[in-house]
Amino acid sequence: MGRSRPVWQAALAGATVGTLPDLDVFVAKGDAVLDMVLHRAETHAFFWQALASPLIAAMPAALTRSFSQFGRWWLMVILVLFTHSLLDAMTIYGTQLGLPFTDYPVGFGSLFIIDPLYTLPLIVGLLGTLVMRRSLIRWRWNTAGLVLSTMYAGWSLGAQAHVAEVALSAPEANGIPRERILVTPAPFNTLLWRIVLVGEDHYHEGFYSLLDPLAEPARPVHFERLDRGGELEAKTAEFDRANRIRDFSKGFYKLADDGHRVWITDLRMGQHPFYAFSFAFAEHQSEPLSTIRPQRSVRRLPFADGLTWLWRRVQGHDVAPPPAVLTD
Repeated sequence: MGRSRPVWQAALAGATVGTLPDLDVFVAKGDAVLDMVLHRAETHAFFWQALASPLIAAMPAALTRSFSQFGRWWLMVILVLFTHSLLDAMTIYGTQLGLPFTDYPVGFGSLFIIDPLYTLPLIVGLLGTLVMRRSLIRWRWNTAGLVLSTMYAGWSLGAQAHVAEVALSAPEANGIPRERILVTPAPFNTLLWRIVLVGEDHYHEGFYSLLDPLAEPARPVHFERLDRGGELEAKTAEFDRANRIRDFSKGFYKLADDGHRVWITDLRMGQHPFYAFSFAFAEHQSEPLSTIRPQRSVRRLPFADGLTWLWRRVQGHDVAPPPAVLTD
């Protein structure tokens, strides 16, 4: 908005518009699986955002009686919505940028969903812009915050590419196609990375810190071999909700049978055995399996112990994560 409106008005309008795409979480999609795979859909798609942008821009223009500056409001709205979606696409979740033409969930996975080193420059730049009185210095704060956060996002892509090469050189990656190798950051940072190698019946999980090469002695990535439930594939091939997770996770999933219900887990978000999205979708009422309304279960890493593990592992120490707490 430049100097066309008071800084507080521009900041408030930007913050409000920036929340709009995520309001879809308040719309029930039908069940737990649909709530997951239909989040970051139409409200995050460039086509629908572009169509809605003039209507959204008309609101602050009307509230501030500044229709003569409608073009600025419109450009602001488009930039806020588009950059919101692009930033979401840098996380691993999956953002359907191309709707209605394609529902492919874009997820580069180079940034964790919460990363202080990305967010803090933006916050400091905004606060400096709001507090400073001298116009030239005020805009420099804002520009500096944007530049630093954008450089950090670019750094995350470079670090991810480097760790991907490390993963490909591991013996466990022998014969595994590159598209079945997942490299994504651990929480709150881009120094520690989680690597998942997905095979047919098993998957391997390991962690690599960019500080690992400085450890004495330097060591390769240690992978844990884990069951993927490949024997359940044929039995569950026709279950719609399981197939939605298969597609949305781009093949990074596992199946499990607890003797009563069959579960599918998205392997991209979390770490063994702490996963954010695990769904029961069938049960043993009869043979073959019976469909049930999806039920979500979450295994959470204890916060304090998890931060302690994270800090030590970032530094290159080879330490195991703490045990899980089950929350249904």
